[in-house]
Amino acid sequence: MKKTSYALVVPALLLSVLVVSGCGAFRSKKDWQRAQQEAPLEIPPGLDTPSTSAALVIPDVGSGAPGAASGQSAAPVSDGFILTDDADAAYRRIGELLSVGDVGKVTSHDDASHTYQIAVNRGKPEGRPGFFRRMFGGGKDAGQDSQDAPASAAGTTHSVVLAVTSSGTGSEVRAQGDADGVRRVIDALKSRMGSK
Repeated sequence: MKKTSYALVVPALLLSVLVVSGCGAFRSKKDWQRAQQEAPLEIPPGLDTPSTSAALVIPDVGSGAPGAASGQSAAPVSDGFILTDDADAAYRRIGELLSVGDVGKVTSHDDASHTYQIAVNRGKPEGRPGFFRRMFGGGKDAGQDSQDAPASAAGTTHSVVLAVTSSGTGSEVRAQGDADGVRRVIDALKSRMGSK
């Protein structure tokens, strides 16, 4: 009986060693495995390497923006769009849309330079509530939404300057001022005027 178990174990052991050692014979060598190290690049005489000591210097706190520490607002933002109308017609159309007053109040305008000064209302953007508000906040009424708005949004305005200039065969409408105010004016005008 011992001879039978040795007769099965020894050939099985030899066969397993042969199979395991034979796996390397089927592998192919890749070009990247045969690559050799090249000599490092040399800097020609007369040239020197630039200094990297100041490459990653961390600035002192408050040294970047001069108005940031004193509580001043951020730099003005500019955004705009193109209309196919000439500048005079686009200026009149925009004036009609702004006279409705839902975006903000026109505080001044200059017909010669085609500009409007607008006091844009702060607050929630127009439109229906977002997806999660509709799904999970259905029990709240409109009065509750106004109570949820931050206190800083109540009663204040953004100042935006809107300019209409000629651009090729059409006109360019450009708004400049506080980021939220510019976004609200440009979005409202784009949706109502069908701009590019």
